[in-house]
Amino acid sequence: MAAVIAMLEELRGLAPLTAEGAAARFSAQEWTPGGRPRDGVETSWDKDGVGGWIQTSGGGAVRVSFAVWIRDVNESGYFDDVEAVYEQGEQALAGFLPELGASFLAGHLVESEQTAADEDEFIRVRKWPSTAGS
Repeated sequence: MAAVIAMLEELRGLAPLTAEGAAARFSAQEWTPGGRPRDGVETSWDKDGVGGWIQTSGGGAVRVSFAVWIRDVNESGYFDDVEAVYEQGEQALAGFLPELGASFLAGHLVESEQTAADEDEFIRVRKWPSTAGS
């Protein structure tokens, strides 16, 4: 989580947030590029088991997101114990949230409501939208 907090501190200083600027900050913070360039900019990054993505939309808006994926499958590609995977995910999230709450980000986080897609995709998800001027 320290890598994410450091990255968010870096991104917070970009005004305006651009895909090129975000990619430069990921590189400077020694995240590993994932080989998914879009419009000449690396958009997929990894560090310490955390994935980071730079997404652009049609009016030039840029969004950066982070995710921790926990996968525990057997050789056939299926979960041996799905309950154990859920428990491991819960434990990982419980470890990350206090770090975020104790960081400089605490005063800037307003949790977003989950969507139906979030519930289908994730065991547990927390998300915070960016706010202008934060």
